[in-house]
Amino acid sequence: MNLVLQWLALPEFGLSTVFLVSLISATLLPLGSEPAVAGLVQLNPDLFWPAILVATAGNTLGGAISWWMGLGAHKAVNAARARRHHDARAPAHVQSRWHRLARYWLRRFGAKACLLSWLPIVGDPLCAVAGWLRLPFWPCVAYMAVGKFARYVLMTAGLQHVLAQWMG
Repeated sequence: MNLVLQWLALPEFGLSTVFLVSLISATLLPLGSEPAVAGLVQLNPDLFWPAILVATAGNTLGGAISWWMGLGAHKAVNAARARRHHDARAPAHVQSRWHRLARYWLRRFGAKACLLSWLPIVGDPLCAVAGWLRLPFWPCVAYMAVGKFARYVLMTAGLQHVLAQWMG
């Protein structure tokens, strides 16, 4: 893994690194992409908007992959339930209170809930749950992109401001 990270090290690969890190961090792997974006912009201030757009594209694609994973998991669970349904000894499926509450809110807000996909901890699973609930794909992706774009603009500008003050 160190070899891969060294190969992708900034600034040699710049925007491709930002894209890859942003894509991976949007899946269920715990990885933050903001430092990669801020680092590239710190080294190359002229790349502020290209870095924001590339990070948004990578992170949104990762969210779309999570959506498809959620849909696939839903289909797999339904198929397993259908097979188990034929077995009279199989236990009935019971939904937890949290599951019912999350399902209610996601169904209530629909694809707009994907605006919150930028949030730490809950944002990435939110994309998968949107797929699980079969919320419409393209509207979900559009809302993911808007939320992620806003996060990258605010976080990168904020980090640049903090670094400017600190290095001062």
